[in-house]
Amino acid sequence: MPEKLTNVTLVTQFLLLGLPDNEVLQRLYATFFLLIYLEALMGNLLIITITTIDQHFQSPMYFFLKNLSLIDICYISVTVPKSIMNSLNNSHSISFVGCASQVFLVVFFAGTEFALLLVMSYDRYAAICCPLRYEAIMSRGTCVQMVMASWFSGCVYGSIHAAGTFSVHFCGPNMVHQFFCDIPALLTLACSGEQSLEYMFIIVSCCFAFVCFILMVASYVYIISTVLRIPSSQGRFKTFSTCMPHLTVVALFLFSGCIAYLGSTSKSPSSLNLFMSVLYSLLPPSLNPVIYSLRNRDMKVALGKFLGEKMIPNI
Repeated sequence: MPEKLTNVTLVTQFLLLGLPDNEVLQRLYATFFLLIYLEALMGNLLIITITTIDQHFQSPMYFFLKNLSLIDICYISVTVPKSIMNSLNNSHSISFVGCASQVFLVVFFAGTEFALLLVMSYDRYAAICCPLRYEAIMSRGTCVQMVMASWFSGCVYGSIHAAGTFSVHFCGPNMVHQFFCDIPALLTLACSGEQSLEYMFIIVSCCFAFVCFILMVASYVYIISTVLRIPSSQGRFKTFSTCMPHLTVVALFLFSGCIAYLGSTSKSPSSLNLFMSVLYSLLPPSLNPVIYSLRNRDMKVALGKFLGEKMIPNI
């Protein structure tokens, strides 16, 4: 029997076509991305600096916040600088290895952030529901182990999805209709029937993420029930207000990710596709430091003092 040959294109690079072809619009997007990137970089670096040098911010909550800011810096740095350089150079190309690295690192940092948000919800549960045993439960060693587990789980998560995505053969054009290498956009380029492994990984990881989300919800059910038993309304508000930044960040992270992945499978460029990819790749890293600094009075005071000392020289 004659051997059936399959026409498989050997892909050595991809073309990122998520941004408009118009040169003026590309420069505008590059400027917008640069401003967002600088804001995210400065905001998260400020939080890392404050929580490191100020002795008032050495509690477990701020230790986790410091790691969250570090993750956000890494997360936004994976995609945005490359997109800015491509726009300024009027280039769309990214190497196969560079694309695989982007997929791994984006999923790695996103997975680590989700795991850390779960750890932070447990910290709030321990602080509010078990205040007398809080220091024993959230000891320094325990916090370090939790953070290391978050980074490790993100690394495993990223490795699995990068391996699943690039285990396929790519048929047809090498044009990715995104401004970075995104898994749903890459899977549309795979040969027919070869996406099943990565789709299986996506389903399994979604189930695992759902279980983690249920655990997060359960911790807040206990938190709310404990807060409602506090006699004074002022006490209830003050206690629950410590959870508001975390709740806001969780809602922003999950909402932007779900919306983006539910609608980012289009094979043609669109403003909606671009908006959704910007939503989950730029919004959480840039807004997280704002959310935590605006909702935390101590953080606002510390930031004011730090910036004041830097801007006003000693006489």
